[in-house]
Formats: sequence, C-alpha cells, structure tokens
Amino acid sequence: LRKAIDELVAENILVREQGRGTFVKSHTRDYMLNAFFQLVDAQGRKELPRVELLSFARWRADVKTAERLGIARGSAVLRVRNLLSLDGRPTVYDDIRLPAARFPDLTAKALAERDTTIYGLMQQRYGITVVRIVEHLDAVAAAPDVAALLGLPLGAPLLRIVRTACSHGGEPTDTRLRYVR
Repeated sequence: LRKAIDELVAENILVREQGRGTFVKSHTRDYMLNAFFQLVDAQGRKELPRVELLSFARWRADVKTAERLGIARGSAVLRVRNLLSLDGRPTVYDDIRLPAARFPDLTAKALAERDTTIYGLMQQRYGITVVRIVEHLDAVAAAPDVAALLGLPLGAPLLRIVRTACSHGGEPTDTRLRYVR
C-alpha cells in the first residue's frame, strides 16, 4: 500500500502534507498549465490561454470517438468547441467530446462560467481526476472552418493533436481534436 501511495505521489496524483495527511492533487489553473498545456512561445514561456466557448451540444459518438472513449458507437456524448487565445490572438481550436454518462448534468453555462479548466471542473463537480493524457500529433492543412476561426488562409499548415485524457484506472474522460496555429 505504501509503495502504491508513493507511486501516486511521484505521478503527482496525490500530495502529502506533513502533519495533515495525503490528498488528491487539485487541478488548479497553475497545475493544469504545467501538467497538460505544453504550448510555449519562442522564449519558452507559458501563458494561460483565454478560453471562448464556441458551442456546446449533445451528440452521438462516431466510430473514432466511441473507440477513443471506450463507449459504443452512437452513445451520447457532449461536444464542446473552444477557441483558445494567447497574447490576444486565436491560437488553438479544440473540438472536445465527453461521454455524457460520466457528466450527466453538465451544461454550457457551467462550462462558460467555470473559474478553472475543464479538468478542474471534472474534479470539483464530478470527483473525476485526470491523471494521464495520450496525444498523437501530425501536421495538416487548415480546413475552411478551422482556418476562419484561427484567422488563417485556407490550407495553412496546422499542428493537429489528437488527445485522449484518462482518470485513474485508465477510464477515458474526454477526447479532443486540437488544432494549433
């Protein structure tokens, strides 16, 4: 048991406080910036992005979404589209899918008015802690909708990141397509 707790502390899932005990690490904005947002400027500085919620809708899982989330094709998912700006410039477009069964009462209002990241909201509201992400990267040409959102010409080069986040035990919490200018 001690070894397992030591491993969770080493993975930054748990935190020990002398004289108080051991607790689940909170997903504060600063923690999230360092743990799950790895974009930096030319000087290596990180900046918290300004997030704009573009849309929130109920949707049905297509084959790829179902596979990434470990759910049946056609299952209910929540689709969240966000635009992230750095230094006042649209930089990242996220198309996020969450299994509706894990977040049954999540609303656009809750997402838009949150004072934390999506992962922080998952932890605070649902007791779900994201502990690991798997990302696959490639370069793509900007499609019309993404180019317009990021203020780029059609076909401009973008970095596409396909991310799946998992809670403890490896259960997927969300999957997203992230396009970065």
